[in-house]
Amino acid sequence: MATWDERFAEPGFLFGTEPADFLRRQAHRIRPGDRVLAVADGEGRNSVFAAGLGARVTAMDASPVALEKARALAAERGVTVDVHQADIDTWGWSEAAFDVVLAIFIQFSPPEQRARVFAGLARTLRPGGLLLLHGYAPRQVGYGTGGPPDAQNMYTTELLTEAFQGFEILESRDYDAPVSEGRGHSGLSALVDFVARKPD
Repeated sequence: MATWDERFAEPGFLFGTEPADFLRRQAHRIRPGDRVLAVADGEGRNSVFAAGLGARVTAMDASPVALEKARALAAERGVTVDVHQADIDTWGWSEAAFDVVLAIFIQFSPPEQRARVFAGLARTLRPGGLLLLHGYAPRQVGYGTGGPPDAQNMYTTELLTEAFQGFEILESRDYDAPVSEGRGHSGLSALVDFVARKPD
């Protein structure tokens, strides 16, 4: 299987240049001046969109190839994104540093790593901050239209409710919808949306 750098090195943008539909639907929750962290943001489509809403955006990803494209996309759109190359397991998850955390299609993480990442997402949100999390449900493996080939990496609403105990759940749904996000995500997909507020 190609590495992420190899996948991102192909011409164009692997997942397109427009944000995930989920993020468009949640845009009303991001206010000008909000401190936003975009986790494993790849080529920048989601962080650049959030910056366009007036947020102060930090984006991290492990692939320097992807981040070069993210910088170019931000420049093209006339926005500023604070871009960091970092492995998700060594990212600092600074305490209460962000008003909003975007975790969109980060399902390269198997369960053990996912537990550490979820703990980091919770820690880095300020009290009252928002988690905007979006990914695939287990049946996505059978659809073959994006994501890893392993159902254990996928989400259920029950798993997320358990992982973020104490958070106020604002949206939690599991549904099928067509996705058209570059070469990487294309076709009918099994999706999970989870929007939750960290307790004050």
